[in-house]
Amino acid sequence: MNKIITIDGPSASGKGTLAILLADRLNWRILDSGALYRAFAYFSISEDDQRLIEQNLRKISFNIVDGSIQVLFENEDISMHLRTEETAIQASKISSLSSTREILLPIQRFFSETSNLIADGRDMGSVVFPDANLKFFLDAAPEVRAKRRHLELQKRGQEVNMHDLINDIVERDKKDRTRELSPLIKTEDSILLDSTNLDQESILSEALQHIKERNIL
Repeated sequence: MNKIITIDGPSASGKGTLAILLADRLNWRILDSGALYRAFAYFSISEDDQRLIEQNLRKISFNIVDGSIQVLFENEDISMHLRTEETAIQASKISSLSSTREILLPIQRFFSETSNLIADGRDMGSVVFPDANLKFFLDAAPEVRAKRRHLELQKRGQEVNMHDLINDIVERDKKDRTRELSPLIKTEDSILLDSTNLDQESILSEALQHIKERNIL
């Protein structure tokens, strides 16, 4: 039976980076659930046939290229399409729908059927893979997460007010933790990793230590 490690946590906590580092180190498959939601939005913009959209989503795969996630559809890189404003708006509309989550649940679980999996998201351990071999909940102080997001946006050539970023993160945390569908929670069987005062390598080292202690490899 394939093994699963989940990484949940709030926005800008570093869970995506940790997922990439772990998948690369362990040579496991990776699932970026956020990108899968955006792929759902991308396909739904031009396609009304729900069955065809589901078939397309099952053809999605993720590669790690230069420390970043590359989203492939039938071996074509569609990563840039998932970052457009049109896709972002559509993803925002459909992500809160129960019907969307019902469709994506079996598709997300499909990723664990062929290989060991690192799954990154906000409800991977609580909803999608409740029986995962190991669950991490990655968190950090809002101010630290705002700084990380600020650096990320700067690299894209965008300038954002730090005060506004902090407020946005705090408000998003509140919405994620209180939403009716799959709220952001730390399950009792998940391990808390606090990245407030730790760099990427330190968090990776701590995660690997827990993996070693659980004899998951």
